[in-house]
Amino acid sequence: MALLAPTTLLAEQHFQTISDRFGKWPVKVAELSRFRTGKETAAALAGLADGSVDIVVGTHKLLSKDVRFKRLGLLVIDEEHRFGVRHKEAIKALRSEVDVLTLTATPIPRTLGMALEGLRDLSVIATAPQRRLAIKTFVRDEGNGLIREAVLRELKRGGQVYFLHNEVETIEQRRKHLEGLVPEARIAVAHGQMPERELEQVMRDFVAQRINLLLCSTIIETGIDVASANTIVISRADKFGLAQLHQLRGRVGRSHHQAYAYLMVPDTRSLTRQAQARLDAIQSMEELGSGFYLAMHDLEIRGAGELLGEHQSGNMQEVGFQLYNDMLAEAVRALKAGREPDLLSPLAATTEINLHAPALLPDAYCGDVHARLNLYKRLAMAERIEQLDTLLEEITDRFGKLPAQGQVLFDTHRLRVLARSYGVLKVDAGPKVMSITFRPNPPIEAQRIIELVQRNRHIRLAGNDRLRIERELAQPRERAQFVRDVLRSLGAPSAAVAA
Repeated sequence: MALLAPTTLLAEQHFQTISDRFGKWPVKVAELSRFRTGKETAAALAGLADGSVDIVVGTHKLLSKDVRFKRLGLLVIDEEHRFGVRHKEAIKALRSEVDVLTLTATPIPRTLGMALEGLRDLSVIATAPQRRLAIKTFVRDEGNGLIREAVLRELKRGGQVYFLHNEVETIEQRRKHLEGLVPEARIAVAHGQMPERELEQVMRDFVAQRINLLLCSTIIETGIDVASANTIVISRADKFGLAQLHQLRGRVGRSHHQAYAYLMVPDTRSLTRQAQARLDAIQSMEELGSGFYLAMHDLEIRGAGELLGEHQSGNMQEVGFQLYNDMLAEAVRALKAGREPDLLSPLAATTEINLHAPALLPDAYCGDVHARLNLYKRLAMAERIEQLDTLLEEITDRFGKLPAQGQVLFDTHRLRVLARSYGVLKVDAGPKVMSITFRPNPPIEAQRIIELVQRNRHIRLAGNDRLRIERELAQPRERAQFVRDVLRSLGAPSAAVAA
């Protein structure tokens, strides 16, 4: 097994965890990172080549040409969004014989797009640890008063602070500025260009709380878990991507204490449109488990990219990713059925049902607006009567017997499911007059319609594509049932409708 991590700090943390977990087992664990000496690295490479090393943890070194695996069976990629297209191509070379598990809190648009399109399996862990609190996030203009207030608030409650300054050339100037601004703090610097042992010592001092303000670069983005650090100040937050901001914000709030994230920008009024969209999204989605939804925002801002290429393409905000997927799925179904996709009308026309009665789940019946919206969506997406029956059982079990408006809602969707299979565009069922409008070339025989009109005096043709029914029925349920009976009397629709 090989575990691939994007940073040395994260690789070291995984190595320690795995070593502790398998310490009593006859399992040999090795690490490939810049924290290891040349001798240790050579021994690990030799062990991988001859099969004596069972588990290897490493950084991008694992993807280099001099690494040879004798019996690699599983590749685990942590923080998958930190690896570029070329790294992914190197990983794909192993996929024919190796199982690959990728882990990330914020999948990149291309990866998320492939998962939502069914090209990759996807599972989401959305349950937060017990007593964990959401991180309060603020987007503010950078100022000395705000920085001092944020740092002192954390220090006075015995906590620690990350101050992220992602320019190594000027990080010492920032340190001097912070020393004058917050003389109460014990400040240290950490960035990727420091010698390995010096960086390791700084991080050990921070974990041991000998340092309470860590001035750092994005090296802390992954692999840092310090429970007492619960405030992070990010300078020039407008320069970071949405996934990166979420990862950086996740360095705090690792315990039961309330954590704070301050996203500092030079001037909130002069931000670019995309930077403003990113910061608005990260600020509005501060609840636990929001990484997946942030990734969806990122997907709509940047586009899903090419499935088989390197380019990032399009802006789906005009259409929305869900609608794009529906259009793509409809085109795939048409091609599989041997039909040419209708590019002018990529989605099948919806069937409109009007029973002239309230059709809804009342607030008094289901008080949670999010639960109601979810149920409405599931009803609208149902394509078979069996799905509606299952949903009715679930709703009745959760909330009790349906009120009259809820019964009308289910009658509406039952009629919609049946009418769609007959090529019906609209059903308008009033108390005295009902009409059924068909799409052009519906999947029913014209002779059946003629026979129906001849047998029933209260049914007549009103144009080439509409039936008019003069029948007085006071109850919406009776009207829905009558229209269903009329449609069933036309016989079974042809197989073409299934497409």
